[in-house]
Amino acid sequence: MSILHVPGAQLFYEVSGSGPLLLLIPGAAGTGAVFHKLAFSLISRYQVVIYDRRGFSHSPLDGPQDDAHRLQTDADDVRRLLEHLTDQPAIVFGNSSGAIVALTALIQSPRHMHKVVAHEPPLVALMPDAAYWWGVFERIYDSSRKNGIPKAMHQFTSRIMGKEERQIIERLMKEQANEFALANAAYWMEYELRQYPRAQLDLDALATYANQLVLVSGSNSRQQMTAQPNQLLAERFGFDLSEVPGGHLGFLSHLAPFANALMSLLRREPL
Repeated sequence: MSILHVPGAQLFYEVSGSGPLLLLIPGAAGTGAVFHKLAFSLISRYQVVIYDRRGFSHSPLDGPQDDAHRLQTDADDVRRLLEHLTDQPAIVFGNSSGAIVALTALIQSPRHMHKVVAHEPPLVALMPDAAYWWGVFERIYDSSRKNGIPKAMHQFTSRIMGKEERQIIERLMKEQANEFALANAAYWMEYELRQYPRAQLDLDALATYANQLVLVSGSNSRQQMTAQPNQLLAERFGFDLSEVPGGHLGFLSHLAPFANALMSLLRREPL
């Protein structure tokens, strides 16, 4: 367990295993703890790095933040962490909003990334029914202010996830009923729920680095909103969308097959 001091924050991170460096970027939970079991499944082949994104759990903020550029700052934290840990391009895996961070990091700092695996980034801005989803997220945010975080989280998972993922989130909220759990959820509701899905990524720049990009969705997510942005990106860039077991949280619900599928996918990509 280590701390990297970056402008405006302290990043808590953990390193385990040996091999090519693989950084795992968490989504809404914000904490690398959600990847502990996945990391353990990967350390025989990779040096796995998990971390708490700024503002979550053990990565406190230092002073005022640039709210208008939080996503870009999140992505720059990825660059700083990689620069601190290796002088070689690394593999980066991001889930959900963490995948949006990973894609932004690829655009901003491509030379630091050998491969970026984007697992179901909820880039609603790409979707033809984006306005509908803006309304959904605004209502969930309003609910968090009026009715509290737990109820709002239930509304969120009910709208975008399958039954299996909803049960996992509810279990995690109970298991992680500690000093960080509600604070993490509140931080995400305030600064990411409405903002990160609205990200207008430079798709022309992203296309330039398409050979470094692997788009991944869950086999159980094909008809869910969370898979649609990757489907649209794959169509735009003209390559296949890879699948891994499970849904939006397949690394929790289908740990062993998910880890095996991810390693198999990376073995097909020259390191």
